[in-house]
Amino acid sequence: MKKIYLARDLSDAHLLKGFLEGDGIEAEVQGESLWKLRGEIPITEDTAPSVWVPDEDYDRAMELVETFHVGEASASVARKPWRCACGEENEGQFTECWNCGRSR
Repeated sequence: MKKIYLARDLSDAHLLKGFLEGDGIEAEVQGESLWKLRGEIPITEDTAPSVWVPDEDYDRAMELVETFHVGEASASVARKPWRCACGEENEGQFTECWNCGRSR
């Protein structure tokens, strides 16, 4: 097994694990039990949650990690508010007008 990803937290690790498994790569999250001790032990590369894959899947998994980060970055970009044809201003994350239901 090889480590391919050092996660920010358990959610981050499990999101990537699910992403990899959805592409047919077996993945394992390590460091879960240590995460419960954060605040009592230092969070380091050795104690933070990490994602591991079998050696033979390493190269393909690393490509998918790159894709995972690109999707994560584009999802976090703040979208500009938009004005619907009905005149109502909507926040950027919404694809339909809250007032009339029209699509963006």
